[in-house]
Amino acid sequence: MEGGWIGRGILAHPVGWRLRRDVRLALDDAHGVPVLLHAEGVLRLNATAAAVLRLCDGTRGAGEIAALLEAEFFEVTAEQVLGFLAGVAEQGLIEAVCLGERGRSSGLGGECGRSAGEGAALE
Repeated sequence: MEGGWIGRGILAHPVGWRLRRDVRLALDDAHGVPVLLHAEGVLRLNATAAAVLRLCDGTRGAGEIAALLEAEFFEVTAEQVLGFLAGVAEQGLIEAVCLGERGRSSGLGGECGRSAGEGAALE
């Protein structure tokens, strides 16, 4: 499975990405543009950024998100998608979730045994 990993060796688990619980993707009706609503404010998004964040549902790693976006938006590269994900992760707007051995979101702490900020990698 492509995407990030938490842990090392046999204890490693794939990492998916999801919006932080208090962050919501919405449409600004007044301007007709997608926005990311969060406690610190509102972030206006372009169509590509909104597409990336729609895929952050906790079931996909960064590699899978990048591959899907490359297929949908031909002018977008995996490096751009990974860079964007790194930026929103650094801002704390998305969080890592452990996908476990079966690729299902199990949250961090159970199988992965780490907090969302510790050891999470985008690739």
